Amino acid sequence: MTKKETIVKRALQLLEENPRGLRYSELVKDIQVSLPDFATNTIIGTIVKDLSALSNITKPVPGLFILTKNDQQPTPTPPTKQEEVKAKIKEEQFYQPFADYIVNDLEECTKAISLGGSKFGGKWGTPDVIGVRKPRNSDIIKSMIEIVVAEIKINTNDLITAFGQACAYKLFSHKSYIVIPKNSGDEDISRLEGLSMICGIGLILFDSSNPDLPDFKIRTRAIKLEPNMFYVNKYLKQVEDDLFS
Repeated sequence: MTKKETIVKRALQLLEENPRGLRYSELVKDIQVSLPDFATNTIIGTIVKDLSALSNITKPVPGLFILTKNDQQPTPTPPTKQEEVKAKIKEEQFYQPFADYIVNDLEECTKAISLGGSKFGGKWGTPDVIGVRKPRNSDIIKSMIEIVVAEIKINTNDLITAFGQACAYKLFSHKSYIVIPKNSGDEDISRLEGLSMICGIGLILFDSSNPDLPDFKIRTRAIKLEPNMFYVNKYLKQVEDDLFS
């Protein structure tokens, strides 16, 4: 058996032991441990060229290797007690925690409020959180006022909807974020990250099972773009007292 065949065999064993797949770096590290006498470059070259070319290997997202037979949708199972508890959690419980996060952690805003519902009316929707960044008295160079919005989802089936809404909010905001559960599928997160980078939308992951400690983690920062000032003024009139007081 050649070195390449030995590496491929070991890689397949590792993937068999890890039905959810292994990332490239994990595969390299585990094979290095299993085959310490093999050169790292040989291991890397075999994984990149030979392993990737096998018909029984698939890569659902960049960098993730998984056996084709394991790349299937899981069979539905009855909800566990933990899932039943999670089902009672409301999306609205995360609005104010995120408003605090975007002010204190990201420092994207000087003030942010929870909104949601149908405050702005119409089919274009209302963001769950809206914030404003105003220049502080201590700032030497005074920046222009910026409006930042966010759409939060706790249901992993609503991710595309969230992205569409975040795009629509760019009409009246300088920065727009989508906030999704960290247990969303790897492929969904990867696709959303790619779309977010293309469209200038921010992506943040969080623990949707814990409203008291959501553990927001930024994946992609929103890019500042100029909105349509007609719509900025139209919508901000409805939250002027709460946002600018």
